[in-house]
Amino acid sequence: MIFLNVFLLVGHINAQHPPQDWYHNDPVVSEYQGIGTNKAYDDLLSNRASSTVIVAVIDSGVDVEHEDLAQNMWVNADEIPDNGLDDDNNGYVDDIHGWNFIGGKDGRSVNDETLEVTRLYKKYHYKYKDANPSKLSKDQKKEYALYLQVKKTLESSREGAEQTLTRIASQKESVINGLKAVESSLEGKKITLENVNAIESDDTGVAFGKNVLSRAMTEDDSYMTMDTIIASVKEQLKGGEDYYNDQLNFMYNPDFNSRDIVGDDYNDPYQKDYGNNDYEGPDALHGTHVAGIIGAVRGNGVGMDGVASNVQIMTIRAVPNGDERDKDVANAIRYAVDNGASIINMSFGKGFSWNKKIVDEAVHYATKNDVLLVHAAGNDSKSNDKSHEDKAGNFPNDTYEKGFGFWFWKKKKSNTWIEVGALSHKTDSESAATFSNYGIQNVDVFAPGEEIYSTLPDDEYQYLRGTSMASPVVAGVAALLRSYFPSLTAPQVKEIIMNSSNKLDIEVQLPGDKETMVPFKSLSVSGGTINAYNAVKMAMQTKGKKKVKAKKSGGA
Repeated sequence: MIFLNVFLLVGHINAQHPPQDWYHNDPVVSEYQGIGTNKAYDDLLSNRASSTVIVAVIDSGVDVEHEDLAQNMWVNADEIPDNGLDDDNNGYVDDIHGWNFIGGKDGRSVNDETLEVTRLYKKYHYKYKDANPSKLSKDQKKEYALYLQVKKTLESSREGAEQTLTRIASQKESVINGLKAVESSLEGKKITLENVNAIESDDTGVAFGKNVLSRAMTEDDSYMTMDTIIASVKEQLKGGEDYYNDQLNFMYNPDFNSRDIVGDDYNDPYQKDYGNNDYEGPDALHGTHVAGIIGAVRGNGVGMDGVASNVQIMTIRAVPNGDERDKDVANAIRYAVDNGASIINMSFGKGFSWNKKIVDEAVHYATKNDVLLVHAAGNDSKSNDKSHEDKAGNFPNDTYEKGFGFWFWKKKKSNTWIEVGALSHKTDSESAATFSNYGIQNVDVFAPGEEIYSTLPDDEYQYLRGTSMASPVVAGVAALLRSYFPSLTAPQVKEIIMNSSNKLDIEVQLPGDKETMVPFKSLSVSGGTINAYNAVKMAMQTKGKKKVKAKKSGGA
């Protein structure tokens, strides 16, 4: 599922944003914890040659004709557009800019999808719904335990969605009336948190409105009119209704099946010949935003600048409105590797895995082909170290499943995988984004991921937040390094990104828990935030290694 953080019901009202380019700023001289992109280009790279780097974006789709992206989209030069033939014999017809693994040969594409927990429930329900645990074999008991876990998760999630929808419906009118009551009580005063908190009234409507605003505003916020606030609240309530209706109708609905659209043999995890070349799909908002962060054309005076200057974006659709399927993710990774990508961005994830082995094989394939995999850590305000302790974890990940392949005994993890947490645009104790996952063992580095301005379909732009936005910042820096220092291997690029990060020697609020302060360095392996300027300086002092490209293979 895509890692885009949304504030449902009534969350923070974004009346004021940081500068559109805040994450490119130099943290030494700026009030924002940026990555020093512009300083790296201006001070260190202005007279240095670069080579083109292909970055694959495995996501919901990309608007390949966007005014700020079209110039930087990958083009498969060995394929003749729209002739209905597989000219390069790679198994995919007319794959000019990438491929869509969640589309059918009739041109349709999947949008709404179930979650993996729902699919696992459906898989095991017929088998274990009336099972006697005492009569099960050892292997069956493991499956039965998983069944009980997913059953509990599914049922509690559906119940929670139903309760939330009921609450939204019952409170919608009260929220709006309460806000209007607050406006009346202010008697013309500016709408600030201080003025709102100073209101003294026994009216229940005013109290309700004050409660909404106290949760939605910060000390720095001020708003021109209550109409602006009410419009924002209505939009969030509608978003909440849509989100929870999707959960009931699709995500947690065992009877829903989108795979009929794709038309593949889902029982064959190694099947490759399915999908279509609908690069954008039904909803390319998320993927287009991610692509812009990495590679929107720099210096063209249009929209915004991406992190990487000499880059081509390969778009691979594998992420629907729901959980991505392991088969599609594995095929997407292999497609990226086989078609020349040296970096793969993956701003998605899920709590359960249907077939981790098939994804592990693809990750290993990318690793041995010297491809860097950059993955978003997730937006659950939780420790990814703890999530690895049970089946309800964070997938995909860099840890190979026990018993997977002969190389498992030599290496338990991919050394070309970077797990990324999200940095806030705020500083000091609020440096870590409140929604970000973290982990001193399983999250490698933090990067800007809050209030990130980037491309949207149809030549639009917008601020979004999430580890989904932090991951492409890292992918962009990796592309910068591989472009200007092409002899660097993927493990070297990862090492440079980790070791050159800004080490914040401060205490911050633990994501999701404002009352708990922790050292920022305890939130990730590197203990720091990515810094492009420092990374380039370190790359200048690092001797690259001779790389041997592994042969393409259908296996791992």
